[in-house]
Amino acid sequence: MAKRLDRVNELLRREISAVVQRDFEWNNALITVSEVDVTQDLKEAKVFVSILGGSAPGILDQLERKRGFIQSKVSKRVVLRNTPVLMFRQDKSAVRGVDVVNLLDEVARLPTAPPQDEEE
Repeated sequence: MAKRLDRVNELLRREISAVVQRDFEWNNALITVSEVDVTQDLKEAKVFVSILGGSAPGILDQLERKRGFIQSKVSKRVVLRNTPVLMFRQDKSAVRGVDVVNLLDEVARLPTAPPQDEEE
């Protein structure tokens, strides 16, 4: 059963991502569907969205308002007994990754101690 859920998760991720990229206009924002987590009964799906640039709460609100439209588009391409109810959540891992890279760059610019001779 786990393999089936993994396949359904990946298929839904691809199709939702295609709908979000093709049918919506995001001004100065990069929207990526990073993961979909479907319940075992396939009734609900949490859709994790990475948002770089733009207003995250505004984008999530827009996705929630257009949930029915997105679900109908996905149901035409993905054949399941029931199309899961989509719930959009922000995936903050991309933002955290950028913060970590920036911190590593700052650490690299810090002065370092001179190397010690091992002749002692």
